[in-house]
Amino acid sequence: MPGIDLKKENKELYNPSAKEVSIVNVPEMNFLMIDGKGDPNISQEYQDSIEALFSVSYKIKFISKKENSQDYVVMPLEGLWWVENMKEFTVQDKSGWKWTAMIRQPDFITKDVIKEAVKEVEKKKKLPALSRIKFQSLHEGLSAQIMHIGPYSQEDPTVEKLHNFIEEKGYEFNGSLPGEKHHEIYISNMLRTEPEKLKTIIRQPMKKRS
Repeated sequence: MPGIDLKKENKELYNPSAKEVSIVNVPEMNFLMIDGKGDPNISQEYQDSIEALFSVSYKIKFISKKENSQDYVVMPLEGLWWVENMKEFTVQDKSGWKWTAMIRQPDFITKDVIKEAVKEVEKKKKLPALSRIKFQSLHEGLSAQIMHIGPYSQEDPTVEKLHNFIEEKGYEFNGSLPGEKHHEIYISNMLRTEPEKLKTIIRQPMKKRS
């Protein structure tokens, strides 16, 4: 029996148009998260974080299937990105970026399962970022999103299109956390996909302009 695939169950959240911005209402969801700062392209801290998140996520899946007979597809990597002044946010200069790397977990995954998974991974691998993993919920609510197709370095026009849409439709960035954070969901496997074919969801929480 195939495992649950949350990308297929929540198509409106994970398969937006690459041509037009869409509005979605994102429910509260649970994530494994690691916080950090710096340019992800050259940051060892970021690479270590990704390795830790995926190692634990796949171990959680294994435990869930073995002990609870609940199988599922491990979700893609996601990232919250921000700078002190979000109006100056650009993909061209990432040196001042702060970030949260994260992977969504199914609702039936508990803290106890996560603790067990972390311990199991710890026995086999010495991962620097393992101790920094946290399990938290995230509720973005009303958001605008669009699919970017192409290299991450060429996201600026897509981000600008998204921000212009929010402005033109009478919305503004949601000032409450995580509203001021730029959200990316990496649908493609970055190690196996040619840069021009990479699919990345760009999402921005928003609210009606006051």
